[in-house]
Amino acid sequence: MGEGQAPLLIACALGIERFALRRGDFGEAAGPVTVERTGMGPLAAERAVTRALGETGAGAARAAVIATGFCAGLAPGMHPGDLVVAEETRDGTGRTPCTGTAVLADALTRLARAGPGRSTVHTGPLVGSDHVVRGAERARLHATGGIAVDMESAATLRSAVAAGVRPVAAVRVVVDAPEHELVRIGTLRGGISAFRVLRTILPAFFTWHRSSLLPGGELDGHAAPTDHPGCDVSLRPESDQAS
Repeated sequence: MGEGQAPLLIACALGIERFALRRGDFGEAAGPVTVERTGMGPLAAERAVTRALGETGAGAARAAVIATGFCAGLAPGMHPGDLVVAEETRDGTGRTPCTGTAVLADALTRLARAGPGRSTVHTGPLVGSDHVVRGAERARLHATGGIAVDMESAATLRSAVAAGVRPVAAVRVVVDAPEHELVRIGTLRGGISAFRVLRTILPAFFTWHRSSLLPGGELDGHAAPTDHPGCDVSLRPESDQAS
């Protein structure tokens, strides 16, 4: 990660997720961007994010972190390609509040309205699991208040805030839902809608990141660190910054 402008770390688990994100437009980025493939599962996410934020240099210490990729919807009526903006991530070890939920939800809603698809943006708790959730377990997690589940977001954000005060968020694209359950995430028929949506959402991430850099600004009551430069400078990351 670079010095100077506060970086943005975008963490995803799968190669197909990273591929979708790398196809996005980085022209509106407010600083260096790293798309980190963590590997599947909470332990892999924790290790990868801790390592990335432990790199030498002030840039990593100030980095904002977004967990993203695919998820399983828990609420009836969800469809593949819908978006989930976490108000908090939760798992067996506790909860991590997200910053800038309203900023992200508004930006993603504008993108969804302008795009060719019909994605709906859902906000609520995002549940962490150490395995793929199906059937009755999906209904049990929904009964606890969760609206979606994935294996990495909770560990990603928990590791990020453990490494220092910073803005954190989680945005996931629904790849299957109670009425559209897949055998596995890699199934092309079910994943194509989610892939198409994932590759379009970077501008919303950059809107959120710019908001966190405003001098004296706040994201949902969470003040930006005082050493953030507070500038809105659009930079196209070099290939190694977006890798």
